[in-house]
Order: sequence, then structure tokens, then C-alpha cells
Amino acid sequence: MRRRTNDPKDFGRVAVLMGGWSAEREVSLWSGQGVSAALKSRGVDVTAVDVDRRRVLGLREEGYDRVFIALHGGGGEDGTVQAALELQGIPYTGSGVLASALAMDKLRSKLVWKAAGLPTPDWRVIGSETEALAAGADLGYPYFVKPAAEGSSVGVSKVKRAEDAPAAFRLARGTDPIPRPVLAERAVAGGEYTCAILDGQALPLIRIEPAAEFYDYQAKYLSEATRYVCPAGLVPTHEAELQGLCLRACALLGCRGWARADFMLDAQGRPWLIEVNTAPGMTTHSLVPMAARAAGMDYAALCWAILETTLDEAA
Repeated sequence: MRRRTNDPKDFGRVAVLMGGWSAEREVSLWSGQGVSAALKSRGVDVTAVDVDRRRVLGLREEGYDRVFIALHGGGGEDGTVQAALELQGIPYTGSGVLASALAMDKLRSKLVWKAAGLPTPDWRVIGSETEALAAGADLGYPYFVKPAAEGSSVGVSKVKRAEDAPAAFRLARGTDPIPRPVLAERAVAGGEYTCAILDGQALPLIRIEPAAEFYDYQAKYLSEATRYVCPAGLVPTHEAELQGLCLRACALLGCRGWARADFMLDAQGRPWLIEVNTAPGMTTHSLVPMAARAAGMDYAALCWAILETTLDEAA
């Protein structure tokens, strides 16, 4: 049985890591501020830490007993920070080094799922504008072009015409000195859904109805027009099957603590796994708090429950 507590002193000094150095820094700051305030309201000795590469290596010396990771994207969600915390013997929320790295890498996530027989849309790895254009002939239009290792829909484009493919590739590749790996992925015509998972249990599914072309950064964090439906309106037996699929998808990657699995349902009601987030957003627009609320858990209780998952980790 997972260890539980009603005493905030059992957590010791807690650092909420936020900000970081990825393309998702702004979203991470929003998440971290919300988590810090919620835990403080429950009496936890918590400090919000806008972390950089140097400071993450000295958290034990600063006297922190455990960490709530509210970092998103490269560095904070890909196993890098997790490895630094492992070296210091500091318990932390979310998945370990390998699972974090696998989930952040959409290509390798898809390879794991396909090998296990789980459904995920067809894809191509593309390394040039020419290959991006050829992907349209292979996958059909429309299709998505996306970085293989970014979150929050950073660098994602929906390609509906051949002439749009080169620009989509350039956006996904980015301008960093080391170019980002890029995927082209078949678009699934149907509904967008997500499944939040907390301590091995699936929360109610959410159906996402963006006003935009797809669920992009604007729709996720800024738009008031995006509609979220929870409960999702599915037949209970179908929802249970989908929750089981998402639990298995996370388990195959080795996820622990909490996560969120995103998938599509096509016109026949068949699911297609898109990605797993191992440090999901905790902003006012975020999906895990929404699902928790539908399950009867307010935001502060959710933050507490996530932090509780660290109590069994070796310090």
C-alpha cells in the first residue's frame, strides 16, 4: 500500500521546481506558482525554485528533502533533472530517468507501443523539406509535422497542402545549433481525448474541443474558446477500456506517480495513442486538475496526492 499522510511535516522541506530552460518555460512558471500556493495552503514547507542547470545540482545542499517537479519540456521532463535528483538522493514526483526520457521522445514511445501491439498513428521520421513533402504522399493529407521531443504542441503544424510542408518542417526542426528530430504523423479524423493517471488509477476522461484547427499552444493555455467535456460522454464500458489502454501505455514506458496520456478516437470509436506527458501542466487551463475535480478532488488535494507519491521513494 502507498504510504499516506495527513501531516505536512512528513514531507520536510519541499522544492517546487519550475521555469527551467525549455521552450515551455512560461507554462512551467504558471504550473509551479499554482502548485506552490496550493501546497502552502495545506501547511507544507514549500519553496518555489526557478531552477537553472547549476542550481538543480545543489538542492540537497540547500536542505530540501523532496521535490515536486513542475518543469515541462527538455531538461525538466526528459530525465535530465530526474538524474540530477537521483544522484543527490532526493525523492521527486513523477517518473524516473528512463520513463521520462522515453515519454519525452515521441518516436521511441511509438516504437514501444507498436512493438506491444498498441494503436498509434502511422509516422515517418523526416530530415529535410523534401522528406516532409514526401510524407504527404505516404501518409495522406492532412498530416502533422512535429518535433520528436517537445511538448505543449511547440513546433507542431497541421499540413493540409503540399506547399505547406517545407515551412512546417522548418518550424519543427527549430533554430538550435543541434537540430531537433522531426516526425510526420498521420492525422486521425475524430475526437481528441486525454486520460490523467494518478498513482496507478485512471481519472475520468476529458474530451477536448478546440475552436482552432487543432489543440495547439494557443488553444491549450490562452484561448477561452476551447471546450472541455468531463465526463466525456462515452459509454462507461468504452471509457473503462480506454482508461485501461492509457494505463498500459504508461506502464509500458515505465511511468510512475502521475502522468497524462493523450489519444484520438476515430469515426469508428477506435483509439490512437499520441503521447504521454510525465510532468503534465498544472495551470488554470490544465487537464489533470480538471479530471481530478471531476473525481471529487480539488486542486490543493491533487497537489498533496501527487507529493504523497514520493513518500515511498528512497531518500
